[in-house]
Formats: sequence, C-alpha cells, structure tokens
Amino acid sequence: VQLQASGGGLVQPGGSLRLSCLASGFTLAYFDIAWFRRAPRKEREAVACLSGGENTIYTDSVKGRFTISRDSAKNTAYLQMDSLNSEDTAVYYCAISKYHFCSGPSFSSNAMDYWGEGTLVTVSS
Repeated sequence: VQLQASGGGLVQPGGSLRLSCLASGFTLAYFDIAWFRRAPRKEREAVACLSGGENTIYTDSVKGRFTISRDSAKNTAYLQMDSLNSEDTAVYYCAISKYHFCSGPSFSSNAMDYWGEGTLVTVSS
C-alpha cells in the first residue's frame, strides 16, 4: 500500500492549486480517503475526507474553497484548493484507513493507517 502526494508549490494569495494523491497496491475507490495538513508551529489538522460512497466532510476553514475528489480510473484522489490564503500554508498529507471513517461529523488522524509523504503548499506574495 502506497500513497504519493504531489502538486504543492508556491502560490499567491487568492490563487489555486490542485494536490494529487496517487494510490498503489490497492483500489482507492473501495476506501475512504482524507487530506490533512500541518502548518508551521501548529498541530496536524484534518482538512477533508471522501468516502467510498462519495460522502464528504470539510473542516470549517476550507468549506466553499476546497474540493476533494477521486478519479477511480487513475486510482488518484485530488484536493482542489481555491481562494488560497496565508493560513493555508502547510505540508499536506493524504491518508487512508482500513475502516470507513468519513461518515461525519468529523474525522481524526488517529483513525488513519497509511500515509503519503507530504507536499508543501506555500501561500505568499
């Protein structure tokens, strides 16, 4: 089981980025998947999750700006991030669990079993 996150970079405030999480060794469509982030000097934070049944949960700070999705044909999950601001600067990680967890109202990193390496997103002018 491997998860490979990519797509981070430097973006100006108000800009957009799309993160990708390529899964290998398993079929991503059968699992709930989540994105987390860790900002400098802060605890890791849950950002969004997507269940196998297409249920989604977003943390309040990203609602209306971020969209989590999945392309089963590519075995890849995405996090589309729009209207980025400096508070979104962080290392972003994708993760899955052996069990379904994305059913509400929230989810925790403690429930994850497999993690991808992070990808750094820097929002700065």
